Amino acid sequence: MTEIDARAAHRRFDRAAATYAGAARLEREVGARMLERLDVVRLAPRRILDAGAGPAPQAAALARRYPGAQLVALDFSLPMLARARGALSWLARLRGRGPLAVCAALERLPLAGGSVELAWSNMALHWASDAPAALGELARVLAPGGLLMFSTLGPDTLKELRGAVGQARVHRFADMHDVGDALLAAGFAAPVMDMEMITLTYADPSGLAADLRASGQTLARSGRARGLAPRGLRAALAAAGACASIEVIYGHAWKGAPRKRADGRSIVQFERRPLP
Repeated sequence: MTEIDARAAHRRFDRAAATYAGAARLEREVGARMLERLDVVRLAPRRILDAGAGPAPQAAALARRYPGAQLVALDFSLPMLARARGALSWLARLRGRGPLAVCAALERLPLAGGSVELAWSNMALHWASDAPAALGELARVLAPGGLLMFSTLGPDTLKELRGAVGQARVHRFADMHDVGDALLAAGFAAPVMDMEMITLTYADPSGLAADLRASGQTLARSGRARGLAPRGLRAALAAAGACASIEVIYGHAWKGAPRKRADGRSIVQFERRPLP
C-alpha cells in the first residue's frame, strides 16, 4: 500500500486543521456516497468507530442513522479533532452524553477487542503508515458480526499529476484487489469491493495544488525529496492541476468468527449431526 512517513503526515494535517473543511470537497462527497450505501445494511450498532475522522464531517449523519449508538471519533491529528468539537458537542447536548474524541493512530487503536459493531473509515486508510496493521486493528476491535465500511484511493488517482511530475512526487495507492486480499488476511469475511472514477475540474490550473495544501494532503512519502520544488516542477504542478482523476475504492466486510485463540492455537469447530 502507500509508503507514508507518519511524522510528515501528522505535521501536514496538524497545519491544515483550520483550512481542511473548506478544501476537502472530495472527502465530503465520498462520505455522502458511503452513507447512501448504509441504506441496504441491516445493523444496530451500540458503538461506532469513525476511524480517521478528521473534523468528523459524517458524525451528525451517523448519529441520526443510529441514535442509540455511541460514536468514537478517532484521528492521529489532535488539531483536527479539536475542529470536530463543534459537531461532537452538538451531539452531546442532543443525547445527554457525549461522543468520544480519541487521538491515536489507526495502527494502534486504544480500544478493547470486540468493543465496536460498526467501523467507519472515509478516505483515511491510505494515510496509514502500515495499512495491513491498521486493518488488523480494525478487525480486532470489531465484535464478531460487526461491519467495516471504508473508502480509500486507488492507483489511478492523480494520474495526470503523476505524468507531469513523475512517480516519486506522487503517492502510490493500492490496487482494489490487493486491498481485498489484505482484508481477508486481517480476518474479515466476504469483502465486497468496487471502485469509481471521479474527475475534479478547476477553473484555475493552480486549484488542485491549493486544495491539496489546504487539506494537508501533500507529499508525505518515505524517502521523498526534501526542500523547495524547483521552478520546472512548480510549473508542471500548475499545468496538471486543471483536471484531476480520482480513483475511489469502496469496500465493506464483516468480522468473521475468530480462527485463532489469543495464544495462537487454531479454533476448529465440529458440527454434530444426528445419525440417519
